Amino acid sequence: MEPAPTHRSAVRDGNSRRHPVAAWLFLPLRLVYKAWLALVFFTSMLVLYLPFKYLLARPRRYPAAFRLKRAWACFLQWAGLFPARVQYRAPLPPPPYVICSNHSSYLDIVAMYNVVPQYFVFMGKNELRRWPLFRIFFKDMNIAVDRHNRSGAARAFIRADQTLEQGTSVAIFPEGTIPDHTPRMKPFKDGAFRLAVGRQVPIVPITFVDHWRRFGEPGELLSRACPGRARVVVHPAVPTTGLTEADLIALRQQVYRTIEAPLLEDQAP
Repeated sequence: MEPAPTHRSAVRDGNSRRHPVAAWLFLPLRLVYKAWLALVFFTSMLVLYLPFKYLLARPRRYPAAFRLKRAWACFLQWAGLFPARVQYRAPLPPPPYVICSNHSSYLDIVAMYNVVPQYFVFMGKNELRRWPLFRIFFKDMNIAVDRHNRSGAARAFIRADQTLEQGTSVAIFPEGTIPDHTPRMKPFKDGAFRLAVGRQVPIVPITFVDHWRRFGEPGELLSRACPGRARVVVHPAVPTTGLTEADLIALRQQVYRTIEAPLLEDQAP
């Protein structure tokens, strides 16, 4: 478990419920922006559904589907009014590697395709397979993890290990889900780090600094939503060569602190 933030270093809670008056004042603007995002997303998804369905029908077409996803992600970021400003603090390593980032918004999934240009596979919650239209991405190409079924989760990680063995990178949100108290992060789970150590591949930590401001929980009336730049920090890769299971805790804490650092800087008084 990662240590709880102290009063000096804690990232302030971004939940709108802490500022109910301001939340209600800005509610009309937030609802308009949420409606715009929904319109941009679902309209473009409908247009691209058949091309995606064709490309995702055969594994040999997955790289083409990935390129289309990147083009779509670029469109969504600009049309959705949350363009990314990416800071690469080091070049990305040759694949395969494990991508780990904080998870503060559904926008993280969109932005990842613009941040990492090399073909990778997402690991996401099994619930995504039940979303209309979007579920085609987690039917075969990406990996759905059933967090409520231990054997199902184990099979998902076996598949992720095989993906790394084949030379393809894997992207994981080690928090497992979006925290209720974004931008503060939840403790990381071990899965991503076991994968990296097991295959002796590096971990690429990524921090999404502003997504929690841009688009909060869609189902919450008062959740945040506003256009603006979306800063992303891609950190130097963390090597795992020579590490064993005994090093998992130290590795997990190192990656946690690395991802958290830009959030702390952003929230510093």
